[in-house]
Amino acid sequence: MSGKLDDRLVAVADRIRSGTHADIGSDHASLLVELLVSGRIQHGIAIENKQLPFENSLRALRGLAADVRLGDGLHALQRGEAYSLSICGLGAESIRDILLACPDRIPDLVVLQIFHRPEIIRRWAVENGFHLTQETTTAGKRHYTILSFRRSHGPENSDPAYDNVDRETALLFGPFVLKREDRQFDLHLQCEEAWWRKFDQLSAETAQRLKLLRSVMADRQVAPLPDRNQS
Repeated sequence: MSGKLDDRLVAVADRIRSGTHADIGSDHASLLVELLVSGRIQHGIAIENKQLPFENSLRALRGLAADVRLGDGLHALQRGEAYSLSICGLGAESIRDILLACPDRIPDLVVLQIFHRPEIIRRWAVENGFHLTQETTTAGKRHYTILSFRRSHGPENSDPAYDNVDRETALLFGPFVLKREDRQFDLHLQCEEAWWRKFDQLSAETAQRLKLLRSVMADRQVAPLPDRNQS
């Protein structure tokens, strides 16, 4: 790596090997620059829907094998034009809406970096024929979940990643991390459990999430964090 990317984008770049790669919301195009300079991709397409980030990407990618387009998500990409796609740093709802807007333009390989409610993206993938191939939770105060998917041509809802795990729990917390030792994931479970514990009343959805979360903690032998007001 060139050292110009932060850890969360390093984790994304490490997953991409492609002829033509499209990055939606490229901003300063640091991810595409790294992918091109390191030889991970042969051609890049940066897509921005705002003028200033578009101009930033133009400057960053000048002289490199890349196109920079001002457009709205996948609307700026032709069907079959790219082999892989990344969308980084957005909430799950925004990423899902981008993907649902032009499903026929989604490349076969998709790498998504999400900072909130990754279960929304896992459900999108199961419902739209994309198999989960990798998942990672980054360290830091504001953790990100990085999910990699590959298009499947088999039956819907057949993703083998969810074999031998409770489907609802795996959609919420991730089938791969549930099956492996992952200290960062365990810390995240502790922090989330402590956060919800502070509230006297929870919605039915949140109460169910907390129930499943505590079940996962018990299975992984992760102890809850002590209450701060306890001596």
